[in-house]
Amino acid sequence: MVLMLIICLLWLLFMTKNNIIRMAIVLFFLLWQGIPAYNKWQADKLVDELCAKDGGVKVYETVTLSKEKFNQWGQPNFYRPNEGSNALGGDYIFKSEGYFYHREMPIIVRYQHQVIRRLDWKLLGETISYGRGGGDPIGPWEPSNYHCPPTNESSEIALFKNFFLPIK
Repeated sequence: MVLMLIICLLWLLFMTKNNIIRMAIVLFFLLWQGIPAYNKWQADKLVDELCAKDGGVKVYETVTLSKEKFNQWGQPNFYRPNEGSNALGGDYIFKSEGYFYHREMPIIVRYQHQVIRRLDWKLLGETISYGRGGGDPIGPWEPSNYHCPPTNESSEIALFKNFFLPIK
């Protein structure tokens, strides 16, 4: 539907001799692309600012484990992501939360993953990242997204690699 509208407007733009219609079509395209582009730029700027304040991996205390507790990629063997708060076994709690800063397009979300020791409820490490989703002009394409820091640097796996260390 949107593609048909674009094709019709481009055809009209090149076939008409009326300058008012040409200006209206050009103005429509500028607004259709320009407003979402500006909103995405503003949202990406906010994501970068929030990320600079508190984003990244923070390890407050490391835990050493035997080498048998790690798989071939250096990840703890007892981590089971589908098990929620019991993903790290009985000794630790894995907590994952998302907070919406902006629920309308573009969406801005704060992601936080934490590891808490069950014995004394001490926060041992956390990772915080921010992301923007959507905000693109209406069209047949997939919505864009932006994350800070990049998801591979701020995921729970990155936290575990810095938090759980093998005994040497």
